[in-house]
Amino acid sequence: MTGVSGLPETVRGTVVTVGTFDGVHRGHQAILTEIDRRARARGLRSVLLTFDRHPLRVLRPDAAPLMLTTPDEKKAIVAQSGLDYVAFVSFTIEFSRYAPEEFVEEVLVRRLRAKELVIGHDHGFGRGRSGDVEVLRRLGGAHGFEVDVVAGIEVGGRPVSSTRIREAIASGRVAEAAEGLGRPYSLRGTVVHGLGRGRTLGFPTANLTPPAGDKLLPAEGIYAVRASLGSEIRDGLLHLGPRPTFAGSPPTIELYLLDFDRDIYGDQVVVEFLERLREVRPFDSAAALVEQMRADVVEGRTFFQRLQKTRTDL
Repeated sequence: MTGVSGLPETVRGTVVTVGTFDGVHRGHQAILTEIDRRARARGLRSVLLTFDRHPLRVLRPDAAPLMLTTPDEKKAIVAQSGLDYVAFVSFTIEFSRYAPEEFVEEVLVRRLRAKELVIGHDHGFGRGRSGDVEVLRRLGGAHGFEVDVVAGIEVGGRPVSSTRIREAIASGRVAEAAEGLGRPYSLRGTVVHGLGRGRTLGFPTANLTPPAGDKLLPAEGIYAVRASLGSEIRDGLLHLGPRPTFAGSPPTIELYLLDFDRDIYGDQVVVEFLERLREVRPFDSAAALVEQMRADVVEGRTFFQRLQKTRTDL
């Protein structure tokens, strides 16, 4: 369901959660699991109401964070949660002016027929985020729905949050980010023609289009990645950032797939970031760069062998 347009007449009541859910990280997943469990136990339907953009993108564009998930990525992740309905709301200035009472009456009660609202411990909504837990419980008592709070999730003794995950990704700590997300951080792009320099150097690469919109990119560097080409999954290395060895070269996203030699121009690729191997740095010559690229491939193969052994030992 796109937009808050109401539910089928056959739906007599729902268990709802509301939020931006950027990244759909482990804390978000705990909430989605809980609303699904509660809905099934009560014979109701589960509903996630989320936004098509971060609210700050509308309210304070200069302070808006880059996003962990595009709307399409969020839809794909949430689709695996087992929820009955997902409502993507277009966040606008007008929507932001809803007082908590208006939001509860118009959206939660009239359109979504909420019998129970499940929220995170730090939830706030309505004009100026004035709709905190106590306000919601008061309104729930007046309108006949319960309000329950799901505690935050910790990983390594630290609370999981979209902000912490963004910080890790922006610093290149993609393995740390994966722990909070519950999966590797990813991006998708289409393979396009580049300058052909990689093939000239003996390392043919696939140049990927950058993600559209305000998607967060990891720190510049060389990464061990897993790439999905349709149903095929391959190990590889990814160069993200400038090409300082070659003056005037623009920044690129270049994927080198191990033991792979097939034309994939025009294909869409999903890349999962597993580990940052090194920073981007200049070399005195193309020969010196090739030597480093060979070392990168060796390090990448070692990483994947170690990863495979870890999985085998589990």
